[in-house]
Amino acid sequence: MGFVKRIRDITMATLNDRLEKAEDPVKLIDQFLWSTRDEIIQAERLHHQYLNHSHQLKSQWLQAEQQIERKEYQAMVALKAGEEMIARSALSEKTMLVENANSYRGLYEQSSGSLIELEEQLRELRQEYQLVYDKRAYYVSRMESLRLQQRMNERMSFNNNNNPAQVMRKMDSRLSEMENESQSLREVRKNNGGIYGDPTVASRQSLAVDREMEQLKKKLNGEGWSL
Repeated sequence: MGFVKRIRDITMATLNDRLEKAEDPVKLIDQFLWSTRDEIIQAERLHHQYLNHSHQLKSQWLQAEQQIERKEYQAMVALKAGEEMIARSALSEKTMLVENANSYRGLYEQSSGSLIELEEQLRELRQEYQLVYDKRAYYVSRMESLRLQQRMNERMSFNNNNNPAQVMRKMDSRLSEMENESQSLREVRKNNGGIYGDPTVASRQSLAVDREMEQLKKKLNGEGWSL
C-alpha cells in the first residue's frame, strides 16, 4: 500500500539524468527538495494519525480482554454458588466479548503493519532528502567554479586583444605607412616642379596627368576605395 501520494515530477530515479542536462542544476535540486519536504510533512502527519489510531485499537482490544476475564470470573463465582443460569449468561457474554476482542486485535495488527510500512517510507524520504541536500552543495560549488572559469576566459580574451606588443607593432606599421606616403608625395612634387615653367609642356603634361588621374580613380573605386 502506498501511503504517501507521489506528487513530484522529479523522482530520485530521474534526478541524476536530469541534473546533467539541466542549465541550472541547483534550481532543479531545489524543486526536488521542496517537493520531497512536502511529502515528508504529509508522511509525518499521517504517521501521527496512524499511531494514535493504533493506540486506540490496542486499548479497545485490551479492554475487551479484561472484560472476558471478568465475565469468566463471574461465571465461576455463579457456578460455585449453584447459580447455573447466571453462569451460562456470563459465559454467553464472554463469547461475544471474545469475538469483539478478536476483531479489535485484527484491526490493531493490521494498523501496526501499516504503521511499520509508513515508517519505512518516511525513512526513505528523509534519506533521499539528505542525499540530495548534500549533492546540492556540490553543484553550487560546481556552478561557482564554472562562473569563475568563464570570467577568467573573458579576461584572457580581453588581454589577448590588447596585447601591448601587438598594439605597438600595429602602431609602428601605421606610422611607417604614413611616412612612406609623405615621402612619396614630396618626391612627386619635387620631380614635377620644372614642368610648370613651360606652358606648352605644362599643358600637355596636365592633360596626361588628368588621364592618369581618372584611370587611377577608377582603379581605386574598383578596389572599394572611396574618394
